[in-house]
Amino acid sequence: MGAQDGPTLITSVQRAMRLLEAVSAHQNGAPAKQLARETGLPLATAYHLLRTLVHDGYVRKLDDGGFILGDKLQNLRTTGRAQALLSRVRPTLAALRDELATPAYLTFYEEGEIRVAEIVDGPGTPRVDLWVGFEDAGHATALGKSVLRELDEESRKDYLSRHHLADLTPRTVTSPPELLRRLETSPLAPAVTDLEEYALGTVCVAVPVYSGDTLGSLGVSLPANRLSRLPEISTRLLPAASRVTRSLSLTI
Repeated sequence: MGAQDGPTLITSVQRAMRLLEAVSAHQNGAPAKQLARETGLPLATAYHLLRTLVHDGYVRKLDDGGFILGDKLQNLRTTGRAQALLSRVRPTLAALRDELATPAYLTFYEEGEIRVAEIVDGPGTPRVDLWVGFEDAGHATALGKSVLRELDEESRKDYLSRHHLADLTPRTVTSPPELLRRLETSPLAPAVTDLEEYALGTVCVAVPVYSGDTLGSLGVSLPANRLSRLPEISTRLLPAASRVTRSLSLTI
């Protein structure tokens, strides 16, 4: 039984990984024959695997017949780095959820859009139903408004020129001048609120965070009957936001 108790390994996957490692060792590319020799694979096997890797975007074939790593691997590296960064701040978001008995949200302003990066909730602290994507609801959410408040005037103007301020609830602000006025006069600044502007029955508060030069926001949502807690919660959000910013600013 002993030799058969180990994990079941897929040989073809192992061979493909060995090929990728060999390809990565040659900055200017290497031909299939050289890669087969370096990995100890039969040439026919190397050709078949390389053809598959090229088809799926993990390897690119050059005009001279050499092979280099493809764009999909770069995408994986980028995604992996983002996952590693988020893993650093999840404990802070989870602690915030448990401390305030609210779900916690993290967003970033990337490529001109406000995007949700992470939500930490639980059975007793369910997240808001994101019935309209944040990319189309920045004006109606505390998380989005926090980002808009921190943007410079030109970037804010660019965002508003590209996004219709949809009327999501009777409380949603749909006038750009009025939205800007409220951002500039937020009574809880630097925190901003969403008072049932995204979803009736739900209020939110958010504060800014940064990942290097990338602006984002950290916020929580709660039932509207807990509205009176927003000033207290906004104060408690600030140190959590500082911890998130410090964690995200560390070099991997």
